[in-house]
Amino acid sequence: MIKTIYILWLRQIKRYWRTKSRILGSLGQPILLLISLGFGMRATFAQAEGIDYISFLTPGIISQAVVFMAIFNGVELIWDKQFGFLKETLVAPVSRLSIVLGRVLGGATVATLQGLLVFCLTLFVGFRPINVWLVPVVFLVIFLIALLYASLGTAIAATMEDFHGFQLIMNFVVMPSFFLSGALFPLEKAPQVLRGIAFINPLTYGVDTLRGLLIGINIFEFWNNVLILSSISIFLLVLASYLFSRIEA
Repeated sequence: MIKTIYILWLRQIKRYWRTKSRILGSLGQPILLLISLGFGMRATFAQAEGIDYISFLTPGIISQAVVFMAIFNGVELIWDKQFGFLKETLVAPVSRLSIVLGRVLGGATVATLQGLLVFCLTLFVGFRPINVWLVPVVFLVIFLIALLYASLGTAIAATMEDFHGFQLIMNFVVMPSFFLSGALFPLEKAPQVLRGIAFINPLTYGVDTLRGLLIGINIFEFWNNVLILSSISIFLLVLASYLFSRIEA
């Protein structure tokens, strides 16, 4: 089982590094958002909130890059279902659980690497974490966010056969999750309806944790956020395993 998980995990990593155009393309949107919104709203936000908007925005931008890359793991599952690699894996004498764990851990690792790249790029536009010693903890939280959304992407893809349908669902899930997580604006100043939606959004707790670690501003307690993210990740991983087990070889 461990060997199967390792092989599938390593395959995801190698696939990521072979697609350099995909790496560069996936970096474009978060950096564009950071520069355009960060510098465009900087003066207004500083006057209203008293803090630098680039610093406020950076945790959300890192989360966005991680979520997009993690949930894209589902597209690769559909690709493998259509072009035969998955069928070869399913008929192999290994458990379905080990296949799911290998794919999800591989997708989460790739998304974490993406988050690392975005974090490094934010340093060039002026972002500085308040405590560099907390950066390793930051990447553990990033991995937890990536694990959650890689599991979600796998669970969705396990029930689908069409790339286009998955992309529509991905946009329906990912974009609202990002915009309603407090990534772009303080939740304390948002209308009650938006706050209510944000509180049932898993990404809210990821963004809040990263913001607390990176700039010292957070709404919820650190361990409360970690517990929520961990619980949802485990639930989605179990769900992904169950749905994946129903795929016919």
